[in-house]
Amino acid sequence: MTTPTTAVQLDGVRKEFGDTTAVDGIDIDLRHGEFFSLLGPSGCGKTTTLRMISGFETPTEGSIRIEGDDVVHRPPNKRNTNLVFQSLSLFPHMTVAENVGYGLKKAGVDSSERGRLVEKYLDIVDLSGYGDRKSQDLSGGQQQRVAIARALVNEPDILLLDEPLSSLDRKLRQQMQVELQEIHDRVESTFFYVTHDQDVAMSMSDRLAVMNDGEIEQIGTPKEIYREPATAFVADFIGDTNLLDGVVENTTHPPRLELDAVTDVSIDLGDAPTKGDVVASIRPEEVEIAEAGAGAIDGTVVDQYFHGDRTNLVIEPHDDSLPELDVAVQGRTSVPESGEVSVDLNPDAMSVYAK
Repeated sequence: MTTPTTAVQLDGVRKEFGDTTAVDGIDIDLRHGEFFSLLGPSGCGKTTTLRMISGFETPTEGSIRIEGDDVVHRPPNKRNTNLVFQSLSLFPHMTVAENVGYGLKKAGVDSSERGRLVEKYLDIVDLSGYGDRKSQDLSGGQQQRVAIARALVNEPDILLLDEPLSSLDRKLRQQMQVELQEIHDRVESTFFYVTHDQDVAMSMSDRLAVMNDGEIEQIGTPKEIYREPATAFVADFIGDTNLLDGVVENTTHPPRLELDAVTDVSIDLGDAPTKGDVVASIRPEEVEIAEAGAGAIDGTVVDQYFHGDRTNLVIEPHDDSLPELDVAVQGRTSVPESGEVSVDLNPDAMSVYAK
C-alpha cells in the first residue's frame, strides 16, 4: 500500500521476454528523498527493473506506482522521471547551458524561466560559469555533472541512474560518488541507482536491494546488508567472506556449529536460526590469527595481499576438508609472511544458512 512517505512502489512486478523471466515478482518501496541502489551481478534483471520504472519496458505482471499513481501503461514522456545513462549522450555541438536546458526547451518553457532553471542546476552541480562552454571541452567528471544537471532541471519525482560512474577511473569515480551524494542532499529528490559495483552502492545508499536471478534477496541499509546478510548469496556477493559447510546441533544450549572437518571444530552460537546441514559465513576481518596450536583451526599462510589499509592472508588449513581461509589484518599490525598459524572464528559475527 502506498503511504505518504512512498515515492515509488513496485508490487509483484514480473517481466518475461519469451521463455525467459528477467524479473520475477519483485516488491520494492522507495521513500521520498532517499538514495536507493539496486545492486546485483550482470544479467540479474536490475536494468530491466529500471526500464520498467522509466516506462521503456512494460511489466508482464504487477503494478508500478509513482507518487501513488499507477504508471504501468503510461509512456515515458508522461511520467515525471528522468534517466542518466552510462553513456552520457551529451550533444557535442551544444553549449553546457543548451545541453542542460534541452528538455525544458522541448517542453515549451520560455527562455527567461529556462535560463533561471539552467543557472540554478548548474550551481547545484558546481558548474556555475560553465554555461557557454562546449561539453567536449570539459573533463569526464564535469561532463557527468552536466548530465546530472540536465536530468534534474525538469525536477522529476525520481531520478534514475543507470551505472553512470562505471566508465570513470577509480579516483574520479570516488570523487564523483562524494559529489553525487552532495547533489542528492541539495535537491532532496529520490534517486534510484542501478549498479553492479558494490563499493559504489554501499558508500552512497541510504538503503539498497540486492538482486539475483530476477529476484530480490534482501533490502536494507548498507550496514544491515553487510553485517546481517539474509542469504548465502548476499554474504558472498557483498564484500569478501569465508563460506564453511557444517551442521548446527541446536539440542545443546547454546546451539553449536560443527564444521565438516576431520578435526573437531565446534563453535558455540549465541542464537541459531536453523538446524541441520548449513553453510556458515564469516567476514575476513572477523577471523583472528593466533599462535600455531592456540586456535580452533591450524593452517599455513600460503599467500598475502597488501591493500594499504589492510593485509589479506590466505591460510590453508591442515585439515584438507576445509577450504582456504581469507583473513584480513588491519593497519600496521604485523602479519606472518609464511609459516604455521592458528585461527579463531568469532561466533558473534557468523551468519548461518540452511542448505
